[in-house]
Amino acid sequence: MNKRSLSLYTLLAVLFLFGCNQNPKNQETDSPTGFILQDSDLPDFEKDIDHSGLLTALGDRHDESIRTGEHIYNNICFNCHGNSDQEGSIPNALKFWEGTFKVGNDPFSMYQTLTRGYGSMPPQINLTPVEKYDIINYLRETFIQEKNPSQFFEVDSSYLANLPAGTTTGPLPKEFKPWAQMDYGNFLINTYELVGLNPSPRERSSGPSPLPDENLVNANFAYKGIAVRVDQGAGGVAAGKAWMMFDHDLMRVAGAWTGEGFIDWEAILFNGKHNISPRTTGDLHFSNPVGPEWANPATGTFDDPRFIARDKRRFGPLPREWVHYKGLYQYKDRVIISYTVGTAKILETFGLEKFENQSVFTRTLNISPSEKPLKMRVAPSATSVALVGEGAVLNEQAGFFVVEVSSSKPTKIKLLMGKSGMKGLGQYAKTSSPPEDLHLLIKGGPARYPQKLTSEIQQGTQEGPFQVDIMNPPFDSPWKNQFRLSGLDFFKDTNKGVICSTDGDVWLVEGFTKNSGKLTWQRIASGMFQPLGIKIVNEEIFVTCRDQLVKLHDLNGDMETDFYESFNNDHQVTDHFHEFAMGLQTDTEGNFYYAKSARHAREALVPQHGTLIKVSKDGQKTEIVATGFRAANGVCLNPDGTFIVTDQEGHWNPMNRVNWVKKGGFYGNMFGYNPPADSTEAGMEQPLVWIDRERDQSPSELLWVDSKKWGALNGKLLNLSYGYGKVFVVPFEKIGGQVQGGIFELPVPRFSTGVMRGRFNPGDGQLYLCGLSAWGSTQPQLGGLYRIRKVDKPMVIPVGIKATTQGIELNFTDELDERSVGDTAHYTVKTWDLLRSRKYGSKHYNEQTMTVSKAALGKDKKSIKLTIPDIKPTWGMEIQYRIKDGYGKDVSGLVQNTIHQLGESSGW
Repeated sequence: MNKRSLSLYTLLAVLFLFGCNQNPKNQETDSPTGFILQDSDLPDFEKDIDHSGLLTALGDRHDESIRTGEHIYNNICFNCHGNSDQEGSIPNALKFWEGTFKVGNDPFSMYQTLTRGYGSMPPQINLTPVEKYDIINYLRETFIQEKNPSQFFEVDSSYLANLPAGTTTGPLPKEFKPWAQMDYGNFLINTYELVGLNPSPRERSSGPSPLPDENLVNANFAYKGIAVRVDQGAGGVAAGKAWMMFDHDLMRVAGAWTGEGFIDWEAILFNGKHNISPRTTGDLHFSNPVGPEWANPATGTFDDPRFIARDKRRFGPLPREWVHYKGLYQYKDRVIISYTVGTAKILETFGLEKFENQSVFTRTLNISPSEKPLKMRVAPSATSVALVGEGAVLNEQAGFFVVEVSSSKPTKIKLLMGKSGMKGLGQYAKTSSPPEDLHLLIKGGPARYPQKLTSEIQQGTQEGPFQVDIMNPPFDSPWKNQFRLSGLDFFKDTNKGVICSTDGDVWLVEGFTKNSGKLTWQRIASGMFQPLGIKIVNEEIFVTCRDQLVKLHDLNGDMETDFYESFNNDHQVTDHFHEFAMGLQTDTEGNFYYAKSARHAREALVPQHGTLIKVSKDGQKTEIVATGFRAANGVCLNPDGTFIVTDQEGHWNPMNRVNWVKKGGFYGNMFGYNPPADSTEAGMEQPLVWIDRERDQSPSELLWVDSKKWGALNGKLLNLSYGYGKVFVVPFEKIGGQVQGGIFELPVPRFSTGVMRGRFNPGDGQLYLCGLSAWGSTQPQLGGLYRIRKVDKPMVIPVGIKATTQGIELNFTDELDERSVGDTAHYTVKTWDLLRSRKYGSKHYNEQTMTVSKAALGKDKKSIKLTIPDIKPTWGMEIQYRIKDGYGKDVSGLVQNTIHQLGESSGW
């Protein structure tokens, strides 16, 4: 991270949390301007910009400005906004070619929106003033002037003369690619497409949803690809010059390549691109097709028995009795893969040697005795291949070099592989070093990340019942980590915990409960595939990754991970960007649960798309618990053994939804795998609540309050907001088999990241939250860690709700003033309907303001009964109140809820 970005993140971490507590859809109540960032939040140079000079200079650098603006738009803005031919991924984002600007359509107003953010538009803190005016110039000339002329503002001398005067044009533009600068370690797991020099353009389908499948049957994807750097040098896999790719679905080496760049970084969690997976760059020395590399020991054939999707591609791992991936050892910069073929146990590592200034890639295999002979395809027969070692023979069969291994004793071999046409490799093999004993490298080695980093805890001093401490990670780490934090949990020593990041890391963090004012961060794992959940079970660490459920092992006591055990890798992975594996919980029997998202704007290809998944406590079995989710961000395990899974607004989801999940239930996404024939609401399970986008753009995980320090909230349900960086209380009721209720925003400042996961620390009884900003969040900071402390002050929070044939009953944490409660003018109740369809989201239909004919305080002085004569089931309801608490202090709030059924009144 460069210094400019670091200073902005540090500034925003403090000022945004303490000074910008606003709802972006309700600006008139939160901010006089409606901007997310205020003047005080901006760096000093923004207060002295020569806006007139920057606009005037566009004439002299017109072509360069348009090119730069187009590049920025396509790489940062297109995903959400789209263009006149292809809708963006967030249809509610402004369409410049036909929409109306909310802040102002002149260049300076557009600059303010880019700089400070507005509504769902996050501040573009990484763009310099020059870059912002370049993109404004591009938008004006490309979209607005020709296609939306009513929104085109004519710039003249009078306009320029009235712009704020300044003496600077801000920092010089500098390309910022944190994803390519990070040291991931010497391996990085992801989905990769292997291509050579000058590859054909990607096929990317477009049109109305669902988008048609591309023809990718001949593309060489490693869906669970372990990219390993094999040349020497610092900086990890991203800084390498030579790599090999191992596909742990198939136990195949997918290929090897060299070059000045590792991959093209085209992916949602790298450069932000949607609907794309990264490709290799450089010179592909050899590659193997997508299919089994080892013959089935039972049959001796390479026939692929795996699941065939609708687009004719095969997905998922091979049967366990054939091959099974056990995990990955690391020793210094070496990567050792552990797997089985039949009854044989195999260790494999990769290397690079030089022969007459040419690159020779190596595979070293240690193979235990096998009950049956083994046969492995090495590479197509055009590749140069040689074998070093005994107990195996190399020959050609059906267009491939094939190694055949005798089964009677342990075998150590080394394969040498070079480009087609390399001469003399067989002679070189005679002088190459013998194959290593890899068992010497799987007992743990010296620490790869010996530095322990520290960060300051910024104590919160907010008024009210909650104080928020900012516990930001050390953004200036020597490995240039982005710290997009995606999960946390605590050890029995509650001063210690683990935190994962979606960039592949796990951190051991100390200092939670000892109140030293500092946290210590130790990087203990790296290179994993988009971790989005973590759980400590019996002091052992488990991590949800997109390719597998990983168990981390420290073999030598330094806390660093020496063995990344593949605890379970049953689920199928495709190349689609959207199929994140989210959250991790365990039940009382020790079984694991996580949610797997579906494809965005596309129909599912594999059964696991859009599902809640159960993994047995021993990792041997996988079961789909429920289906029909679109983007299920995490799992909440309820006291009764059921689950709560959130889902996001999109196709077939008119708004965000919180689902109280039943086993075998279908939750509405008709683009899921094998959806029911009935696409109406009757064909799906109804959510606890439809969350309106004004309240939250993207709900994440829910959790139950488990702390006596939280008083009347203990045992209540909380919902975390990735979209807007908030925390909600979830009052609910159950009528028959249907759970229904709503959300109420906890009175804490809005966080500077989206909030992903939360855990109550049993040591101090407080709530710890971690979050990130990557896809679709309005928040400006990449990642953050926070603590919410409950202090001894009244909360006056609604924690119970009942919808009855007479009206609404709300139950609060604290006593209320009877006189203010009884005034019906203190309440506003609105309702609306939604339209669920294949289109993205829904506007409000049939909006109504309901009459509150009577309001009364319950005998416990904590309950309000609102009599609403016309009440009926509704998709959405909003209850606003302005009352006083038992001490006479003004209290206002808003509950947004859903009613499926009306129950009987409690009859006060």
